[in-house]
Amino acid sequence: MNYDEMYPSPYLKHSDLGGREVRVTISDVTTELLGGERKNVMAFAGKKKQLVLNKTNANTIMRAYGKETDEWIGKEVILFATTVDFRGESVPGIRVKVPPQSKRSTPADDDLNDEIPPFAA
Repeated sequence: MNYDEMYPSPYLKHSDLGGREVRVTISDVTTELLGGERKNVMAFAGKKKQLVLNKTNANTIMRAYGKETDEWIGKEVILFATTVDFRGESVPGIRVKVPPQSKRSTPADDDLNDEIPPFAA
């Protein structure tokens, strides 16, 4: 029997990704009581398992999609397994990145585009 089958979990583990990058759409962000602590959890459209959202991953998403988690719903992220530092130890973990075309434009970006004149022929 596989170890992961012995201890099934509704939350993603690095081994669930099978070494692949997985593009998912955020469907919900909630807070749940896990191990006596309140943790933020992110769910994905069409996926059973959820991601316990650590501060590093939350900051990555916040920089791309804003501080209001309601605005994250329907947005895409890419999940990937990597080695992370946890309490001074290198351990397997999951990180998120935002697809380049998914980043929101800010008003400052829009202003810059308006100020750039077309190229002269």
